[in-house]
Order: sequence, then structure tokens, then C-alpha cells
Amino acid sequence: MKIALFVTCLVDTMVPQVARATAVLLQRLGHEVVVPPGQSCCGQMHVNTGYRREAVPIVANHVRAFAGAEAIVAPSGSCVASIHHQQAAVARRAGAHALADEAAALAERTYELSQFLVDVLGVTDVGAYYPHRVTYHPTCHSLRMLRVGDRPVQLLRAVRGLDLVELPAADQCCGFGGTFAVKNAETSTAMLADKMANVLSTHAEVCTAGDASCLLHIGGGLSRLRSGTRTVHLAEILASTEEAVTPHQSTAPSLSHPTTPAAAP
Repeated sequence: MKIALFVTCLVDTMVPQVARATAVLLQRLGHEVVVPPGQSCCGQMHVNTGYRREAVPIVANHVRAFAGAEAIVAPSGSCVASIHHQQAAVARRAGAHALADEAAALAERTYELSQFLVDVLGVTDVGAYYPHRVTYHPTCHSLRMLRVGDRPVQLLRAVRGLDLVELPAADQCCGFGGTFAVKNAETSTAMLADKMANVLSTHAEVCTAGDASCLLHIGGGLSRLRSGTRTVHLAEILASTEEAVTPHQSTAPSLSHPTTPAAAP
């Protein structure tokens, strides 16, 4: 199958190794991966902050970039949820009905990584090897909007060498929420403190998830605590093999002078 990789703007800017891992994984499973050069933002951050009209040309660009793709895969539940639940609605509200129809059709061929692996390819064992103690955080958009359910957990359970430990209160938000973390910093920090406390209670080496945004938020907090627990995207774990282990990257931002957060677990 020829798969179009939607890198997402955050992954491209902050953690490009996640996109590389996604491509490596899909190629290892026998598929051709292409990266359409015209792709950019999906428009989620504009819609979520009230700039719906400004999001219309962004939606149009996304539809153009991926037109004709047999399947589109993204390592982001958040962006895929936006494609499914926002793009067509935003275009239709602006009176761009032809664009809305195109966006809706494109959404039907767009998948979050774990959805694509389990539901489309029908695999849970991707041949991965990752000898670490890992806990999984189900991100809000993947959990509540895409309803990926236990698909990521099925994939993690099949990884050789991986010790998967359940995260207490896993369904609780980490506090990121895009601009929510900026506009409601104190609330966001309190929510992050709860999430970090639950992650650390598992004694996991790694906290994983399907969204780089949440991992950057959690990873930033854990790094400031000097906890030793890292955040690693699900795609990076699934791309790791015994023969060629993916470098143990952390999705926490690099901090040369870590500081103590306002609220710690």
C-alpha cells in the first residue's frame, strides 16, 4: 500500500524523529511511504482559538496536499481528530461546500497510527523490541474524539522485552490542551502535577503516548523534576527492533538550566 505521511507541524518543528520512526515502521511492514511536500498545519490551533474563518485556507491547503492519497497516516490523535471533526465543519460554515465535501472524503482515508496498524493492516505485533518498563498515557483527543480505545495497548503488549505497567487515573488530562496551558497556566500546572505523580508511581522508565504535544508537556515537567523518567512517542517504540534499536530519544524539551515547577507531585 502507498501511504501518505502527515507529519504534523508540531512533530516537524519539535520532534522530527517521531515522523522518521513512523515512516521506518510502515516501510518495515512492507508499505511505500510518501511525504507530500505541500502539507502544513491541519488548522486545529486556529479553530480551537476561535479563528475559524482564517482556518479555511489552511483546510484547503491540506486537502490539496493529500488529494488522491490512498491512505493518510499521522502520529497524532489530536491532528487526526481535527481532520475528522473540524475541517469539513469549518469549510461548510464558511459556505465552502465543495471544500467541505472534499475534506469529509479525505477524513475517511485519514488514520491515527495505532488505528491504521490495528484496524486497516490488521496487525498488533509489528516486530518491535524495546527492553524498558513503560506506562501509557491515553491522550484526550485519541481517547474521547477518535476513540482509539486499547489499540495502542494491544501494540505495546506485543513488543518484545517491554514491561507495560498500568497508569493510575490514565483517562485524566495532562493539562496541556494547546493554548489552554498558556491561558490557564495555574490550572494546567496543577493537572500536570497530578499526571506526573501518577506516572512516577508506576516506576516506569518511559511514559509513552500517541501525541507529541502531551508528551512535550509531561516530559518538560518530568525533566524539571530530574525524575529520570522520559517521554517517548509510541511510534518510536514500535519502530525499535533488536537489530536496529531506535535511539532512546526523549520528547521532553532540552533544558540547560532546569527549574522547579510551580507545582510538583
